[in-house]
Amino acid sequence: MSMSHRFCVIMADGTGAASQLRVTYDRFKEVVPEDHILVVTPQRFADQARRELPMLPPENLLVEPHARKTAPCMAYAAYTLLTRDPEAVLVATPWDLVIRDVGLFAHTVREAFQYVEENDVLMTLGIVPRHADVNFGYIQVKEGHNAYLMAGPLQVKTFTEKPPLELAEVFVRTGEFFWNSGIFVWKAATIISEMEKYLPEVTELFRGWETHIGDNAWLERAYGECPKVSLDYGVMERTSRAWLYPARFGWADIDRL
Repeated sequence: MSMSHRFCVIMADGTGAASQLRVTYDRFKEVVPEDHILVVTPQRFADQARRELPMLPPENLLVEPHARKTAPCMAYAAYTLLTRDPEAVLVATPWDLVIRDVGLFAHTVREAFQYVEENDVLMTLGIVPRHADVNFGYIQVKEGHNAYLMAGPLQVKTFTEKPPLELAEVFVRTGEFFWNSGIFVWKAATIISEMEKYLPEVTELFRGWETHIGDNAWLERAYGECPKVSLDYGVMERTSRAWLYPARFGWADIDRL
């Protein structure tokens, strides 16, 4: 599949320093065409986003009428991309991550893109943990002990959100658990298909997206009734399509620095 179908969706909830948005944008310019970067953000942060990214095409700033967590955010972004490119494949990322080893990061994302283009899976980048940490979510893979030494995609077995220290230490010792980076790669059509299966209470509100996705009044009605639900809880913990790509670049949630 050509690079022309690759997109990036930056999920910017506006709870951190606005300058971080530009850092994240610049990071993904190395991975997808620059005009294929979209930012989804709530209304209260939209003006700051425009100031930080004056080069962003207006149609690539998707303004949410209300903050509803990552699942509605992704529905909005994925339906928007499907109107532009039915073959769209996207990397979705929080806006407030610190990434070191940027070259390795770009390589890892490209490898995940290639696998997802050939397989209808929902891919998470899983960080090989350096130590036990109770502040991160953990993802267990089916390949068993020392799976962190393996290369290439691994099938997800379980998700655990912020375990106590004793359990986190066990997780790290087994080598079959990864930190949940919050970075996803998938086809727009595949994530929508799984959301329609597991989160119909969200996708039903976007009915008519083919012609109304850019209509502010329609979007206000959809978001007004939308539940607050995350992608991890709403889809990834339920789907049989969850996979993980081991990532070894430096990574941190900016809140932890």
